Amino acid sequence: MNRLLAFSALCLAALAAGLASYAAFSDHGSKTVIREVTVSGGTPTSAAPATGSATNVYNSVSKGVVEITVTEGGSSFGGGTAEAQGSGFVYDASGDIVTDEHVVDGASAISVKFSNGASYKATLVGSDASTDLAVIKVNAPASMIHPLQLADSSQVQVGQGVVAIGSPYGLEETVTAGIVSALHREMTAPNNFTIPDSIQTDAAINHGNSGGPLLDLSGRVIGVNAQIKSDSGENTGVGFAIPSNTIHSIVTQLISKGDVQHAYLGVGIASSTNGTGVVLTEVRPGTPAERAGLQTGDVIVRIDGQKVSDPTTLGEKIDAKRPGDRVTVTYVRGGRTKTVSVTLGTRPS
Repeated sequence: MNRLLAFSALCLAALAAGLASYAAFSDHGSKTVIREVTVSGGTPTSAAPATGSATNVYNSVSKGVVEITVTEGGSSFGGGTAEAQGSGFVYDASGDIVTDEHVVDGASAISVKFSNGASYKATLVGSDASTDLAVIKVNAPASMIHPLQLADSSQVQVGQGVVAIGSPYGLEETVTAGIVSALHREMTAPNNFTIPDSIQTDAAINHGNSGGPLLDLSGRVIGVNAQIKSDSGENTGVGFAIPSNTIHSIVTQLISKGDVQHAYLGVGIASSTNGTGVVLTEVRPGTPAERAGLQTGDVIVRIDGQKVSDPTTLGEKIDAKRPGDRVTVTYVRGGRTKTVSVTLGTRPS
């Protein structure tokens, strides 16, 4: 990934939009800008942690939070190297560690530092740019491996207390606390697809927090910290985390297969003006949608007979499928309701 080119291009978009979102990732001063849009509406094992305060949470889980240092570049042809830094947490007893995809993207070497200062080399197990998640594996003594437990993010509530642990600006084992500020936010992933149901928090998140856990007051992971919304790129109390239910689904696939395949319809969408269904703003050439005869301007109202009320709902219904699955799409064109069967494809990278 050419971070300088990506940063320059996205800065232009950020200037046009006013307020930008930044990946909470440290790259020696450079920042990757990622858009953010607001919309409506095997499991790790761990001993039960203490509850009730940020101190108890930290004491219970800090050994399972790590600092990740990534080396980029370097070759026999005189290429230089650069280091970047993020955070992560131990996922299972095998030494699998969860972090953000944008933390390890382009890495030529990865190292992991534990809370006691011990560092070990790590290898990439797999990554998924569509959800900004990655798994790395470290070969460390069993005494160093302290898996954290995932919560059910569908049970998270606005206003509940949360704790973030990570390494902002390389300051490892930094703890911040706050609340869940909002739910069902929509982040834009590094490959410009959507990460739905993201968790908004006012717990301070800065560059270097990327990949670190957002925890409830029982010490369970409810999300992976990924982005902040800010004019300056510094914390303003508006941070976003990838929800734990997404983590479980994606990480399970990365560990077992090394990659993730997402179902793909191949359309651009927007809310309809009358609040019923989703308007197709684009039907991309060569996609399942085009092959099924869908056209720009069609309004999708149902998928497999289930009502589609907004773009988020449509995205969730497609995300719940696998490439090769067939879905029945009911849409309105020119005032007439039609139905077509679509075989979903594989989302491009």
